[in-house]
Amino acid sequence: MFDSKSNPVTPLFLILSMAFVTCLLISNIIAGKLMTVGSVVLPAAVILFPITYLLGDVLTEVYGFQRSRLVIWAGFACNVFMALAFMAAVALPHPEFWGQQRAYETVLGFTPRLVGASLLAYWVGEFSNSFVLSKMKVFTRGKWLWARTIGSTIVGEGLDTILFILLAFGGILPAEVLGGMMFAQYLWKVGFEIAATPLTYRLVSWAKTIDNVDAYDYDVHYNPFLLEV
Repeated sequence: MFDSKSNPVTPLFLILSMAFVTCLLISNIIAGKLMTVGSVVLPAAVILFPITYLLGDVLTEVYGFQRSRLVIWAGFACNVFMALAFMAAVALPHPEFWGQQRAYETVLGFTPRLVGASLLAYWVGEFSNSFVLSKMKVFTRGKWLWARTIGSTIVGEGLDTILFILLAFGGILPAEVLGGMMFAQYLWKVGFEIAATPLTYRLVSWAKTIDNVDAYDYDVHYNPFLLEV
């Protein structure tokens, strides 16, 4: 057993961190595509975004809140950089013979409102998820991993979904439509976490064995702006 301050930065930690950031960025790129599941309309991002919570659970469970905090901020910074790069690319002048500008804007164009909503919802949701899992692990003395991963996801994904939809579409769509969107996306995300519990168990066990780390966050500062390791 290790406390969170003794965790080394290992190749596996870096791989999991890169996978987290990659899923986050791709989710935001494909979010503009809508898909249907029966009669329910969802953004295509739901096929990847829940994986960021699964990986966030693994990172917090194995390496502790402080390491997860760095990864969350890394994802935030990469998201900002990507959005700015896309905005700059869309705004660049293009030759008259290139007829794909409108299609390019449709796929990669971001409005400031959507960017702000996405960033804030991600930040609040991921930190809430990591905080709840970390606290529950200490409280349960490392037992009932399934309860920690699902419980933290219920809180984190709930805040993420509510904030994003309200900030992105509030005042644009009717209240009943907003409520339906929230419910459908939240149900999908939490359902994914529950269904993926066996995979989470395997990843957690594998990472703890490979890196010989099992962090318990005793005496950890949960200030999200304190980037100590």
